Amino acid sequence: MVDMSSGESGTGAARRQALPGWLTSRLEGRRPAAGARRVLAAIATQPRQMSYASTSAAAGAAEVNVATVVRTAQQLGFSGWPALRSEIRSRYLSGLSASEVLSEHNEDAGQGPAWSTLRRDLHNLQDLARLLDEEQIERVAGLINRAGTTLVLGSGSFGAPGLQLSHLAQTIGHDVRLHRIGGTALFNAVSLLRRGDCLVVFQLWRTPHELLHAMQVAAEAGVSVVLVSDQVREDLTELADELVAMPSEGASMFPSLVAATTVVQSVVAALVAGDPAAAADWSDGVERLWSRYGLFPDSEDRLQ
Repeated sequence: MVDMSSGESGTGAARRQALPGWLTSRLEGRRPAAGARRVLAAIATQPRQMSYASTSAAAGAAEVNVATVVRTAQQLGFSGWPALRSEIRSRYLSGLSASEVLSEHNEDAGQGPAWSTLRRDLHNLQDLARLLDEEQIERVAGLINRAGTTLVLGSGSFGAPGLQLSHLAQTIGHDVRLHRIGGTALFNAVSLLRRGDCLVVFQLWRTPHELLHAMQVAAEAGVSVVLVSDQVREDLTELADELVAMPSEGASMFPSLVAATTVVQSVVAALVAGDPAAAADWSDGVERLWSRYGLFPDSEDRLQ
C-alpha cells in the first residue's frame, strides 16, 4: 500500500489516501491528474460501492464527470469503466469468506433465489459482452489446436468449465485433459508438458497456490499458458500468454460459472471454426464408436 495525496480542496479537501497495491502497480510510477486521483481515492475508500456503480454513479462518488471515470479506467489499462468495475468487484469479493459473500448478497435481496440467480447471471453476461475479445478467443483456440497436449486445471467446482472444455475438445479430436488431483500428482502431470503444449487454468475467487505454481512451472518450460480468471493479477499476467477476463459473481454464497462456461463455449466454437471439416469428421468417428458399443439407448428403448 502506498500513500497518494489528492491535492484537492472544498468537499474534496487535501487528504492522503492509501491505494491498493494492484492500482499502484498499474500506474507504473505515473502521477495521475487531479480528477483521476479522485476516482482512485473513491475506489480505495469505497470498494464495495464502486464495485457495482454505474459510470455515472462512480463519477458522482468521486465528484468528477463521466469522461474522467472512463479516462481513469483506460489509464489503468482497462477498456473502460465496466472492465475496471468488474476487476474491483472480483477483488472485493475474493477478500470475503463464503458466509460474508452471502451477507453481501442478502443485503440486496429483493426476489427469490431463482430470480436473483438469473438476474445476477444476466448481469454477468452483459459484463462479459464488454470484456470478451473475439481475436483473443481465436488465439486461445490456436494455442490448443497447435498443442500436442493441453492440460486443464481448476479447483473444486471451478473445474466444471474445464470438464466441459476437455470433453468437447476431445470429441472434435484434440488431446485436452482435465486434471483434478493436486499435490505430487499435479506437478507430475505438469512436468510431462513440453514446449508447445498448453496449460489452461480456471482461476476464480480463491485459488490454491499449487495451481498458480503449476502455471509458473509450465511457463518456465515453454508451455503456452492460458488463464481464465475473474481477476487481472499482475503476477499472473506475466506468466500467462493469454489472460481471459470474465465476471464470476454469484447471487448467493458462491461464484457463478456461467461466464466461464460461455468462454469455454466460445473457445470450442473457435476450434470448430478453424477447421470445420476436420471437427465434423472426428466427431462422426466418435459417434460411430459410441454407437458400436451401444453407449446410448435407442429412442425406442425403455427401462427394464
